[in-house]
Amino acid sequence: MKRVVVGTAGHIDHGKSSLVRALTGIDPDRLREEKRRGITIELGFAHLALPDGTVAGVVDVPGHERFVRAMAAGAGGIDLVVLVIAADEGVMPQTREHLDICRLLGVPRGLVAVTKSDLLPELGADWLPLLEQDIREATKGTFLEGAAVLPVSSATGEGLDRLRAEIARLAGEVTERPADGPVFLPIDRAFSMKGFGTVVTGTLLSGQIAEGDEAVLLPSPQGAPVLRVRSVQVHGKGAPRALAGQRTAVNLPGIEPAAIARGQALVHAGVVPASSILDAELTLLPAAPRPLKHRAKLLLHVGTAQVPAAVALLDRAELRPGETAFAQLRLGEPVAALPGQRFILRGFTVLEGRGKTVGGGRVLAIAAPRRRRGRPDALRQLEVLARGDADARVAAVLELAGPAGLDLPGLVGRTALAPKAAQGALDRLGAKGGAVLFDRERRAYVGGPVAHELARRLVAAVEAFHAGRPLAAGVGREELRGSLPPITDPRLFQRLLAQLAEKGELVVEGDHVRRKGHAAASGAGAGALKEKVAQALARGGLTPAWLAELPLLVGGAPEDVQAVLKLLLAEGRVVRASAELWFDAVAVGALRERLVAFLRERREITTQEFKDLVGATRKHVIPLAEYFDREKVTLRVGEKRVLRGEGRA
Repeated sequence: MKRVVVGTAGHIDHGKSSLVRALTGIDPDRLREEKRRGITIELGFAHLALPDGTVAGVVDVPGHERFVRAMAAGAGGIDLVVLVIAADEGVMPQTREHLDICRLLGVPRGLVAVTKSDLLPELGADWLPLLEQDIREATKGTFLEGAAVLPVSSATGEGLDRLRAEIARLAGEVTERPADGPVFLPIDRAFSMKGFGTVVTGTLLSGQIAEGDEAVLLPSPQGAPVLRVRSVQVHGKGAPRALAGQRTAVNLPGIEPAAIARGQALVHAGVVPASSILDAELTLLPAAPRPLKHRAKLLLHVGTAQVPAAVALLDRAELRPGETAFAQLRLGEPVAALPGQRFILRGFTVLEGRGKTVGGGRVLAIAAPRRRRGRPDALRQLEVLARGDADARVAAVLELAGPAGLDLPGLVGRTALAPKAAQGALDRLGAKGGAVLFDRERRAYVGGPVAHELARRLVAAVEAFHAGRPLAAGVGREELRGSLPPITDPRLFQRLLAQLAEKGELVVEGDHVRRKGHAAASGAGAGALKEKVAQALARGGLTPAWLAELPLLVGGAPEDVQAVLKLLLAEGRVVRASAELWFDAVAVGALRERLVAFLRERREITTQEFKDLVGATRKHVIPLAEYFDREKVTLRVGEKRVLRGEGRA
């Protein structure tokens, strides 16, 4: 069954709710206060059976100026609108503002219903032609230009059949919303239902939600608990799942209605983040009395949320009436939104004959980084997000994510693509180097240009290390990782390091990394220091200086002394007995010969006897004894040592 949502719009007391009741048999005015005052305060809902079997959801929106927030919330999910104009009053300020809102929110089609047509005879024969002319003038240049204008009477039923037929014709033109995209249900009501518990309702803008799904409500100031969907209703009837474009009620156990606010959205966990900055394409209404200044303060309506926003224009100082430009919306509090979602902006003063709506547009990127004005690379990126194909938009979103990267669900939420479409784009980009898979378990990717820049930084960091520490064999992995932004995923660091090693640009040796071709201590100064260290240890014999004393003894930096010690060790000229004690290899070799001869003659040696053999104090003797144990020359047995295999050989 096709999924269509029909909305009403128009001035207060022009008969919107009465028309919905006459068409559907359902009273959309559900609140006691609405009954008492005779006006719609909150969104009302009904459903309409069309001749072809389609069941359209019907959203009845308030007309009063004070309730435009609810109107904006309702219009965001509308496929076609019935603009209601009373026969006896004609086009009014809220008529124009509601029309502006529908235009800005991208409602693509609709018709005009002239209600209270039973009053036309007493208004005179010339009244209807004049009213139609006024309507044509008001709708000129809008999606309702040339639309059907149908007189109807909720009291007598006149014109209702023609109205149903025209709604059915327009419904046939509706392109259904994507049921395979990310789940996004803006919440317009939350209440408790006896026997069920908490229920939330809204028009499902994207995706599908089913019994048993895990979902969260965003934004959530205290952190979003994961909720499990107990049941789903569509048009008041139980259903296994709801699809995009349907009026939906979701039963959510584990949360009280008081903890849920209009403005939140129900989404699958880990897919759509809350946003404090939105990249947008923004249009200022032609009827706006003055240009919109950079950093102007306005009220943003997106989904069912209303939040204060500062509008940062990115390529100009002001936006003139009727113009469209790229902008950032910097919000006073976070919202949930999707790329491609429409929004409106309202000011704080009434535009003559129209209301407070001044502009609107569509979201290009959510959870966006703060951008500076006049940056060509930012404008290029926004152009791609606004008009690029799926591959280009996925590449742009990965670029925005930076070194942190994105997993597939996160990418779906930031592009509003279906998972299969997003994965297809990733596969194509990966084949060309435009995306890099760095975590197979999470299916996490980083943009190709981002990975290239990080790899460049790694190579530059290694070269800088060699330039500053030419005596060192290489830089430690953790020290090298510190050259990347803190948000860089550790797995990405390992992947980049492996790729650079495969290409031969870097050499990874244990815990150290060096540039290919780097020869530590190859300069004349380095060689001189190496010889100084070797001579100092040779002079020390079996009682050399401690590591901490060597730099002062030879006139070198501590890190350089450590570097040349490793080189001397590799050349076999020194022996490392402990972390703090290094010995001349010739002196240790001579001691080994004496030790082996002693053990062959006496079979065992005590600590005191070994001390006498070395001719040094315990602080040098004990490390040497342990060194010979590690080298398998001796084996400790109690307080004595005996000869082992290598010693006998």
